[in-house]
Amino acid sequence: MTPARRALGERALGERAPGESAPGYTRECLTCADLAVTAKVLRLLPDAMALVEVGEGTEVVSVALVRATVGDAILVHAREAIAVVGR
Repeated sequence: MTPARRALGERALGERAPGESAPGYTRECLTCADLAVTAKVLRLLPDAMALVEVGEGTEVVSVALVRATVGDAILVHAREAIAVVGR
């Protein structure tokens, strides 16, 4: 593509505009639409897992990426703790 055509706003084949998704993909997580859920750590389990309380009961999630302790509030995305809230 010539610089003049690019200056007119034309894009090369396969080039996407800023913020434009690739064909067949969306910008949201397919599992949970990029939402992280707050949960409370009830019990630490072997293999960097934890039993947590969420709005609808309890779940087992990975805490391998954070330093969570019992009683901590954590953000969970796709069953993986991604942050400890309030630290």
